[in-house]
Amino acid sequence: MQNLSRRFSTLQVPKLSTPPPQPIRPLFQYSKIQHCRKILEHRIITVLDVCTTLTQAQQVHAHVIANGLSQYSYVITKLIRTLTKLGVPMGTYPELVFRRVTRPNPFLWAAMIRGCVIEGQVSEAVRFYGLMRREGTGPVSFTFSSLFKGCGSVGDVSLGRQVHAQTVVIGGFAADLYVGNTMIDMYLKCGELGCGRKVFDEMPERDVVSWTELIAVYAKSGDMGSARELFEELSLKDMVAWTAMVTGYAQNLMPREALDCFERMRGAGVGIDEVTLLGVVSACAQLGACRYANWVRGIAGESGFGPAENVLVGSALIDMYAKCGSLDDAYDIFRGMKQRNVFSYSSMIWGFAVHGNANAAIELFHEMLTTDVIRPNRVTFIGVLTACSHAGMVDQGRQLFATMEKYYNVTPSAEHYTCMVDLLGRAGRLEEALELAETMPIVAHGGVWGALLGACRIHKNPGIAQIAASHLFELEPKNIGNYVMLSNIYASAGRWGDVSSVRKLMREKGLKKNPAYSWVETKNGGVEKFSAGDTRHPDYEDIKKALEDLLNRLQDHGYRPNLNSVDYDVGDEEKMRILMAHSEKLALAYALLNADTGPTIKIIKNIRICEDCHGFMCGASQVTGRHIIVRDNMRFHHFENGKCNCGNFW
Repeated sequence: MQNLSRRFSTLQVPKLSTPPPQPIRPLFQYSKIQHCRKILEHRIITVLDVCTTLTQAQQVHAHVIANGLSQYSYVITKLIRTLTKLGVPMGTYPELVFRRVTRPNPFLWAAMIRGCVIEGQVSEAVRFYGLMRREGTGPVSFTFSSLFKGCGSVGDVSLGRQVHAQTVVIGGFAADLYVGNTMIDMYLKCGELGCGRKVFDEMPERDVVSWTELIAVYAKSGDMGSARELFEELSLKDMVAWTAMVTGYAQNLMPREALDCFERMRGAGVGIDEVTLLGVVSACAQLGACRYANWVRGIAGESGFGPAENVLVGSALIDMYAKCGSLDDAYDIFRGMKQRNVFSYSSMIWGFAVHGNANAAIELFHEMLTTDVIRPNRVTFIGVLTACSHAGMVDQGRQLFATMEKYYNVTPSAEHYTCMVDLLGRAGRLEEALELAETMPIVAHGGVWGALLGACRIHKNPGIAQIAASHLFELEPKNIGNYVMLSNIYASAGRWGDVSSVRKLMREKGLKKNPAYSWVETKNGGVEKFSAGDTRHPDYEDIKKALEDLLNRLQDHGYRPNLNSVDYDVGDEEKMRILMAHSEKLALAYALLNADTGPTIKIIKNIRICEDCHGFMCGASQVTGRHIIVRDNMRFHHFENGKCNCGNFW
């Protein structure tokens, strides 16, 4: 960009005002002038494309004026777009340049409108549109696409509808593909999915952008049925469309569908990117199956997004392996990363925390601090405080909580207070936990009171449980888990009248208890699913016999069923039958029947493991010599040699 004048000095342009010397030559001379001007315009446009500072743009503007091009809308349009790119406020220099053009064409008006929208001045964009119409200049497609983007950016659907009406009144633009796509995008950003779909249905021509926008929004809203219906109708499916489906399934907790879609995507020969992989990794983490985890790790490496090179994918893989119960693999990826950031450290710290390895989590936290480059964020502190909570490290947790804002400028959020209430509650300091929940400087959300209610379950305190539950019933009236937990706490205390009251409240609200499920990996790498009381499994008779044999062995070693884990006022025999039908026990028996599953049995459960199943797993690990890992909705439990690494802090 140095010596810009040299780029123009070699081209001498005759002045348009110079009269031709004789009547026979004007046409030739004018043609020559026009040709020279076209060359000069091209050079100016080329130079404007590489301008990186305002000074450089002003130098080019000087050449525009010197060569009589200040009224050429094509050149001035490019100049204004360059000034917009450089962040020059539209109400200053760009508007002065614009106002010097006596007859701006529609593209120059569109450049001003676009610049105002980019700057966030949507009202100014509308003002310019009004001026343009009053001067009798018609819009172009870029005019409306910019206005729709502006309406979407500020969420003004009323203004968007007015612009939509203009496209119909003026005519021709409602059928424009680019205008239609930005119109759909505007309605979707304003939360008007129905309007966006109507525009889509009425478009005479659609491209993959039109389809993908709607697919992504349907997926985000949880309507995967509509998303899938649109996707299957799309004839040419590109990477973005496939990725929208994969990530949509993953975000809506449909991991099997996400993986099936991903396999179809690969079978179609469509390339993948970082976003696709993150969706697949999330699906694998939800399934918790190491077979899928290893599979997607291999694909990431083959695609050039291996954890050693890509810090985002690496961090996601750490989280995935931790959720699959393979902490060693997670740590292997962490140590093999060439570059680490706060997300990779936070993922590994969280992994150690939920696996009950608090000392490793805190040690890694301090290692991160020694880098002097990576600073902990809110997620990091949630991980390290969770580690303290699951290990009963009250004093260390308090110290870390005190340093958040003082040393690291991380203001404690409701999630951090949830960790502290959980920490105190698990340690049996229920009164302190209640006081913190009631006096914290921000409004306590459901997570805070849920942590306190969970602690009351551990320490069997129905009085404080009732206080916590009253807040939860107000904050989360449809959350069935809160009612079930309070009912269980009352049942453990033998307060059957209160149990009946809670169940009556659940019926009045139309709430039904979520079914309990457990998943266990099979010898061929698949995943087997069991529900509580499941008698439909083809191997049920063998599973039942294996479970009875295991129960007899456990009773010989002193196991006694915890009948308080049943929140029904029925006889002991019926309670025993209910306990033996719990889904994690069925999954365990199935795994024991399939010796090829290896020395470690991994079970995933969708709700909290009950006290009886916890004691049962401890005993089973001792009499079978197997390492049993159970992931419930709170944490991982590692059962070995008759003990669990949670130390009953769950």
